Amino acid sequence: MSERPPQVAVIGGGSAREELLELAEEVGRRLAEAGAVLVCGGRGGVMEAASRGAREAGGVVIGILPGLSPGEANEHVTHAIATGVGHARNLAVVASGDAVIAIGGEWGTLSEIALARRLGHPVAALRSWTLENAAVDDLGITESSDAAEAVAFALGAARTAASGIAEGRDPVDEP
Repeated sequence: MSERPPQVAVIGGGSAREELLELAEEVGRRLAEAGAVLVCGGRGGVMEAASRGAREAGGVVIGILPGLSPGEANEHVTHAIATGVGHARNLAVVASGDAVIAIGGEWGTLSEIALARRLGHPVAALRSWTLENAAVDDLGITESSDAAEAVAFALGAARTAASGIAEGRDPVDEP
């Protein structure tokens, strides 16, 4: 059986400042160049910029859409999944990535970070939400200073996660 490529979820706002869009595009390009599959919400803003970067580098982009039509996907998505579940699709986006990169973001991004961590998926935050909890030493969110650092972290974490699942350990089943 062949090993599947790592899947990295890229999350962020449906609209974003130009600097964040440039970071997202670079993240998408770097993921594709590394042979990873990019998973995102499939629409505009950070999602579209990351998708564009990945596609221009010859990568695969899976867009998990909130609505019922694959036609809602941005033009760079190679595989569109229409869910019809609205914001609940955020769970499918982060669950489908072996690791997550959050770029900027709005409330939906914050919910995706929380869901990813609940599932045990590591998160790289690139100019995104910074969180702390006095009761928890390590929230599993690593702040990244640039696209290269975020991608390196996510790819390393994705490979570790994929090897754990291959060995029969599923982070959802762990306490």
